[in-house]
Amino acid sequence: MRCPFCGAHDTRVLDSRLANDGDQVRRRRECTVCKERFTTFEMIELVLPRVVKRDGLCEPFEEKKLRSGMLKALEKRPVGSEAIEAAINRIKKDLLGSGEREVSAQDLGEKVMKELSQLDHVAFVRFASVYRSFQDVSEFTEIIANLQNKT
Repeated sequence: MRCPFCGAHDTRVLDSRLANDGDQVRRRRECTVCKERFTTFEMIELVLPRVVKRDGLCEPFEEKKLRSGMLKALEKRPVGSEAIEAAINRIKKDLLGSGEREVSAQDLGEKVMKELSQLDHVAFVRFASVYRSFQDVSEFTEIIANLQNKT
C-alpha cells in the first residue's frame, strides 16, 4: 500500500478489524518512511450476473435499478428502510449464490416479487401489476385471492 502522505511504497499494518457487519476489513497502517498513520478499508469485489432482458439484450446488474423499482412499489407503505435493504441483500446473495453469469429479467422480477410479498402485500400487487402487465381487473382479483389463500 502506498503512503498517501509521502508516496512511499512500504507501509506496515498496525491493526486489522472487521467493519460494516463483517463486509469490510479496516486496517490501520503506518508508513515506514515518514511514520504517518492512515486507515484503509478492504472489501470483496463481487461480480453479479448480467441481466438478459426480454428482447434479448444483456446489461450489467444495477443495484440502483433494483432499489428504485422496489421503492416505487413500497412508496407510502409502512416498511422500514432496514427491511428493504435486507430484501435487496437477499436478492443479491441469491444471485451470487447461483453462480450463473447471466440471469433473465423475468427470474429477477420473480425474486423481487417474492421479497415484496413478504414485506408488504400492497407493494407486491403494485409491482406485479406493472411487471406482469395486468390488462384488466380480473388479474388483480386473481393475485389478491392467491395472497389471501397464502395468509
